[in-house]
Amino acid sequence: GKKVLVGDDDIRNVFALTSSLEQRGMKVVFAENGREGIERLLQHANADLILLDIMMPEMDGYETARAIRSMPRLEHLPIISLTAKAMKGDREKAITAGASDYITKPVDVEQLVSMMRVWLEA
Repeated sequence: GKKVLVGDDDIRNVFALTSSLEQRGMKVVFAENGREGIERLLQHANADLILLDIMMPEMDGYETARAIRSMPRLEHLPIISLTAKAMKGDREKAITAGASDYITKPVDVEQLVSMMRVWLEA
C-alpha cells in the first residue's frame, strides 16, 4: 500500500483520517507538528504523500511545506494541505508555500481519497 504522512496536532482528526486511509489499504505515519513531520519524512523516506494541517504549533503547515520543498529528495512529494477555516487567500498561500493541493476540514474522506489518488498516480 501507499505510505501517507499525516501532520496534524488534532488527535481526533488524525485518528479519523488514519482509520479511513487504513481501510483503503494505505499505511499512515503520524506527526503532531511540522518539525516532527520532517523528522518522520527523513526516517521514512519512502512516504508517497503528505497530508499537512495548516494550523499546527511550533511550525505551521506553510513553514513545513516550504521546508519540505527545500529538500532535494522531497521536492516532488505531493503535499495536500488541510485547513479548518477556508479564509480567502488560504489556498493561494498554501500552494505558494509548496502544497500540491488543498482541502477544507471537516474533511470529506471520499473527496480526499479521490484527490490523493490523482496525486499518487501523477
